[in-house]
Amino acid sequence: MSTPIAKQYILDFEQLGLGMFVHWGLYSQAGQGEWILHYNEMIKYNEQRRQLGLPEEEPPVTLITPEYMKLKDTFTAEDFDAEKLVLTAKAAGCRYITLTTRHHEGFSLYDTCGLNDFDAPHSPAKRDLIREFVDACNKYDIVPFFYHTTLDWYKKEFSENFDEYLEYLRKSVEILCKNYGKIGGLWFDGNWSKPDADWKESELYATIRKYQPEAMIINNTGLELRGTTGDIEIDSVTFERGTPEPMDREGMPKYLAAEMCQTVNDHWGIGKADLNYKSPKELIENICDCRKVGANMLLNIGSEAQGAVNTYQNHLLGLVGEWMKIFGEAIYNGRPYPSIGIGKNFILKSTDGKSLYIFVYNLGVVGSKDVVLEGRYIGSYAFGNVTDKIKSVEWMDNGEKLDFLQGKDMLCVNFTGYPYGVSYIVRVAKAEILE
Repeated sequence: MSTPIAKQYILDFEQLGLGMFVHWGLYSQAGQGEWILHYNEMIKYNEQRRQLGLPEEEPPVTLITPEYMKLKDTFTAEDFDAEKLVLTAKAAGCRYITLTTRHHEGFSLYDTCGLNDFDAPHSPAKRDLIREFVDACNKYDIVPFFYHTTLDWYKKEFSENFDEYLEYLRKSVEILCKNYGKIGGLWFDGNWSKPDADWKESELYATIRKYQPEAMIINNTGLELRGTTGDIEIDSVTFERGTPEPMDREGMPKYLAAEMCQTVNDHWGIGKADLNYKSPKELIENICDCRKVGANMLLNIGSEAQGAVNTYQNHLLGLVGEWMKIFGEAIYNGRPYPSIGIGKNFILKSTDGKSLYIFVYNLGVVGSKDVVLEGRYIGSYAFGNVTDKIKSVEWMDNGEKLDFLQGKDMLCVNFTGYPYGVSYIVRVAKAEILE
């Protein structure tokens, strides 16, 4: 069996490396996560079942309520600044943004062109927010991606006339493909809600290929089926909140990319009382762990009610950006390399074949034992299965040359510690390969 040859647009996607996911919709005004409608309805449904002496279960269907519909009347988007959002992503080292054009609640941030009036132009916002988003992305050289739900609580046809609903979904996606110029791709989410249904994916994907032949098509397989392949038109497997596994592409009918999506706390949509934010350490290690196996990292934030990004998320992204300014070259240009390291340490090889990037975790700080934290290490690490001959090794952050020895398939580098006052979480050394 042979490994399939990657199409250029898939290779271009892999080169992006790091993206920002943005969840924003009517649910953001409630500030309790993007599934708040479903969970409120589930509570009501099971209260009725308890009164009848029946066990709790998931409601068979979730439909939007009149009370929830009122959130449209207060959706002003007054704090949404597309350029500011894009510049925040760019400062974090992100090269693409995936924005929720429509989430499960069924409300669209784009002009649905008469399909319904449950969209931003028919709300107090009176704006096509996706147009603003795409224009800002194009201005600042960020690739726009569109998240689009396939599960819909607004359209009763989703449960009552599925074929009619699927045509509505296809027409919705057609609008996004026709009206906003070239996009990086579409990111679908919701097929897991009807695992045995015929989603007519071939018709949906054919529409995308008609207007956007080089758009990435991604369909989230959810928490239970991470890394699962699907329709032949799918271009990347997904790993929701799970560290990606190495891709074994041998014998595949098509070269597939991989992408992990992770959120900064416990919810995708903003949770005002969700204080469980991840540390910069966890997020930076997530990025590195993804690239170790060649996967992209899609890092999610939840915008506030009217479109602003809160202070903590801005600062968190800023810290990730500080790391990316120093080591981003290794994230963008590094690809999996079959070396064997100690602990979490690993090596990537540059796309031009001229360099190796050596990722070192838990490195100590230079100084006395009183300032070197327990579990940190300074000294030599060995890497097996390194077949390239090395000319030199140096830290990417300060250019310090590192001593190394190389034997048959073995590379041993003497890693100096961080200068006092510095700790990058994961430090990367660049090794130049002898030509």
